[in-house]
Amino acid sequence: MQFSTSSPIYLQVMDCIKREIISGRRRPGDRVESVRTLAAFYGINLNTMQRACSELEREGVLVTRRGVGSFVTEDQERIHRLREHMADELVEHFRREMAALGFTEEEMTLRLRGGKP
Repeated sequence: MQFSTSSPIYLQVMDCIKREIISGRRRPGDRVESVRTLAAFYGINLNTMQRACSELEREGVLVTRRGVGSFVTEDQERIHRLREHMADELVEHFRREMAALGFTEEEMTLRLRGGKP
């Protein structure tokens, strides 16, 4: 994974795991690899990966069962809210960037529908 310098690595890893969940690559109830395995996969420090997993657990995206491991939440409503939140962030980013280029709302809408002025 190529990391950006614009935000902390643990946040970028969290975002990647969230995307895997909302896209269906990680399904509700799926067991998540160990922190050590994930750190090696992403090529990051073990403490950084632990922070990402801890934050995902705090947000309720991952659930840890003592002595068993961590799993993707089975809370479909939480996954749905996560999906909606990430979509809203993408739309807002698109709108800000397009507005900075001088596009109007109407031009943005036309482009999103596949047309060009």
